[in-house]
Amino acid sequence: MRMRTIAALLAAGALAFMLTGCGGAQAPKAPAAPDGADVRHSGAEPAELVVSAAASMSDSLRELQKRFEAGHPGIKLRFNFGASGALQQQIEQGAPADLFVSAAAKNMQALVARGLVESKLQTTLLYNELVLVVPKTGNAPNLKLADLAKADVKRIALGEPESVPAGSYAKEALTNAKLWDSLQPKLLFAKDVRQVLTYVESGNADAGFVYKTDALTSKQAAVAEPVDAKLYKPIEIQVGIVKATKHGEEAQALYDYLQTKEAADLFSGFGFTPAKR
Repeated sequence: MRMRTIAALLAAGALAFMLTGCGGAQAPKAPAAPDGADVRHSGAEPAELVVSAAASMSDSLRELQKRFEAGHPGIKLRFNFGASGALQQQIEQGAPADLFVSAAAKNMQALVARGLVESKLQTTLLYNELVLVVPKTGNAPNLKLADLAKADVKRIALGEPESVPAGSYAKEALTNAKLWDSLQPKLLFAKDVRQVLTYVESGNADAGFVYKTDALTSKQAAVAEPVDAKLYKPIEIQVGIVKATKHGEEAQALYDYLQTKEAADLFSGFGFTPAKR
């Protein structure tokens, strides 16, 4: 009995030795990363950048995303589209964002003033234009700004001026054209320019104010008239790196790429006018 017990113990020891030699033991752990280091980019998982951007930029930025990610396999982009004023407030309240693309300079400069975006890491990227659109099924194309006061125009859609830059530009244009007060009963406010476009496309509004770039994407709405540029301030689209980003190197890479000729050509194809570099 004693000999059998000794033999069993020797067999168990031999088995353990064989497993260790064949790799059965766990591999040693990798050394811990230094405190504060971001390790997500070091392995297979890419760094993710959250880009809070004006709704009017959605089509062009989604197309740009394909090109940027193809050339930067370690970075993925996630977009948060909305009205620039609402996005500004989200960033002020601590919502995660690495870059901010604003359809109005005032929203970007408000973040610069509060120290949430560094002035040296923000710039004017593009310019846009304001247009009056109408449903393609209506008597549309001949409608002028002054015609909005006529009785057959019942509803006029525009973005909420306090939070939607396109709505602010529209209010400025109508005010300078001496039409804002008289048109009040007809105004239909929207959360962003895309909703304005939807109101017009669906016939829920007889006319609406959107950016030229948004009008170009629509098959159900037509441009009735470009709004006289003298009636509103220049539409500057600005981009900036949010100071709270945890991916400074990756955010800088996207910030720089947005200002390249490749990106400028892409934006031009969507109707934007790139800022001169």
